[in-house]
Amino acid sequence: MALPQHLPGNASLVEQLDRTILVVLRDGRHLVGTLRSFDQFTNLMLHPTSERYFVGDCYGDIDLGLYVVRGENIVLLGEVDPMREQQMPFRKVSSDEILEAKRQQAEDSDAEELEEFVFE
Repeated sequence: MALPQHLPGNASLVEQLDRTILVVLRDGRHLVGTLRSFDQFTNLMLHPTSERYFVGDCYGDIDLGLYVVRGENIVLLGEVDPMREQQMPFRKVSSDEILEAKRQQAEDSDAEELEEFVFE
């Protein structure tokens, strides 16, 4: 039995099974993983999964392994095209480098906030 051209709702995720997808969550995190399963509430099972961080002109992935995402936390979901991913204007760095860059960015942000509250 062939699938119709367009499936309504989360049934359209059938086409994404066993493909690499990017999921943006309500808290701003970006997950990249292979969609293994989903249910009627759009709860997803991704394996293997990594969390993708962007800092400046760099990005890096932190491996998470098996990840279950509750459907109500999903803001955006889409398939990752490996060819277009290589053409991104960002430079891929190791997990250690991106974590260090993220830490440095947080420290710089905290320092800027403190400067706003300096009384003379």
